[in-house]
Amino acid sequence: MTNSKEATIYDIARKLNVSPATVSRSLNNHPAVSKKTRKKIEETARAMGYRSNLFASNLRKQRTHTLGVIVPKLDSTFVSSVVAGIEKVANKAGYNLIISQSQESEKKEIANASTMFNSRVDGLIVSLAFDTQGLAHFKPFFNKNIPVIFFDRVSYDQAAANVVIDNFKAGYDATAHLISQGCKRIAHITGNLSRNVYADRLKGYQAALKEHDIPFHENELIINNLDEKSALEAAKQLLSMNPLPDGIFITNDNCAAICLEALKEAGYSIPEDVAIVGFNNDLITRVIEPNISTINYPGQEMGEIVAHHMVNHLENIAPLTATNTIIVRSELIVRGSSLRIKPEEA
Repeated sequence: MTNSKEATIYDIARKLNVSPATVSRSLNNHPAVSKKTRKKIEETARAMGYRSNLFASNLRKQRTHTLGVIVPKLDSTFVSSVVAGIEKVANKAGYNLIISQSQESEKKEIANASTMFNSRVDGLIVSLAFDTQGLAHFKPFFNKNIPVIFFDRVSYDQAAANVVIDNFKAGYDATAHLISQGCKRIAHITGNLSRNVYADRLKGYQAALKEHDIPFHENELIINNLDEKSALEAAKQLLSMNPLPDGIFITNDNCAAICLEALKEAGYSIPEDVAIVGFNNDLITRVIEPNISTINYPGQEMGEIVAHHMVNHLENIAPLTATNTIIVRSELIVRGSSLRIKPEEA
């Protein structure tokens, strides 16, 4: 019968005829233990199948070296690249991640936050769901001084650190580019305006129109979930508009690709009849024809910045400022879907 009893530092100490304190120091790489003794203890521990009880150790230290990450959906190229950036920095600093998805539901986000709190994460990183209205479910973290950093979809209702791009500028740049290509009637497809990212991009779009004396038409603003079904419905709305917009700024690349294909199938040329700019610089922008102009959203860089600030705070290197907003640089990438005027013609 197999003995399932866990080996302890006391078992190792008895076998080697040393003190349990020596074994403990050795397994924690204490300089007071000689290399020869440390090697012997490590070999014996390995042979006996010893596993350090990190859970008990962390409880004593009141640290778990675990960060919680709550995101809307992991099937987004942008979100997965942010998580990759967080993981790269966190793992290098000795932290593990617990990752959960809200599936764009405030109810699920509330449950996720509770799970993270009960799992005793050292810090929490969050991008808010589409329909999240308040931040009450994060109060246990604020009350316990557990650091919370919001990224991308943030809320300014609570004094917390935020990491974002300049969404106003991105919306302005995308729209101004379409105007520079001769577009006079520009539609905008975006997400829930209660989220900062979509609200700020809309403001940038409207500011560019106003600056160039182009009227804003309510019927050319389409607000939806930016998923495949919504994109197909948006394409139908666009095709029913009279006159058809000659430019479209869409705050999601997958949605932009679906609209582009629908317009082509309806007999329109891109960008000659309708110029299109998307958002995120997802892979699909580079494989569809014509390639889609887009705003490059540096997900991995954003994730690394978020994780660096979290780790630096937890390690007392650079404490977070509760009202700190960090802006990550983004840029417009011009491709065939919007380029009506070739550079030599400009």
